[in-house]
Amino acid sequence: MKNIIKDNFPNFNQLLIEDIEKNATIKDFNAGEVLIRSGQYIKNTVLVLKGKIKIYREDDDGNEFFMYYLQPGQACAISMICATKNETSAIMAKVVEDAEVLMLPLPLMEKWMAQHRSWYEFVIETYRNRFEEVLEVVDSIAFKAMDERLVYYLNKHKEVNKSKDIKISHQEIANELNTSREVISRLLKKMEQQGLVNLHRNHIELIK
Repeated sequence: MKNIIKDNFPNFNQLLIEDIEKNATIKDFNAGEVLIRSGQYIKNTVLVLKGKIKIYREDDDGNEFFMYYLQPGQACAISMICATKNETSAIMAKVVEDAEVLMLPLPLMEKWMAQHRSWYEFVIETYRNRFEEVLEVVDSIAFKAMDERLVYYLNKHKEVNKSKDIKISHQEIANELNTSREVISRLLKKMEQQGLVNLHRNHIELIK
């Protein structure tokens, strides 16, 4: 376990890594599985070792509001906050690509904040990064038209996956942007005519 922790979290010091080895549990999850549901109490801090996890909000009708993705070397700040305050989760976390995660018991999170400087810095950096991502999403919704939001969304996917080939359906995009599939298909067709994308079945190739 030591090497995989060090590879994904290179800033963790040796004593912290040893504490994680003693107390953490590694769990595997398949794509489509839900790690965290709205309304449940969170008992563990989750650190991602492999795969990709989508963080989103869900309304009473099951509509999704996409927030951000978690990748190897990252943790969910919102779940950390809910856990430390002993509040129920306000978000959903679903595995997008088969994932391997470290499950850390909640009491250790606060203990390590005082004991391990590298853990303290990791938690603060996690809060900062996720806060900035949420602000970007809010700005996108508040100040941009749907075509601009779609461009932002696709570029975010390109950045996260480090690929211009985005394997996602029009319906999935519509769900995450809280609009209709017809609107997304129309806007993507317009982007294709402008030479910005090539459209394929269940995947989109970004050109610019």
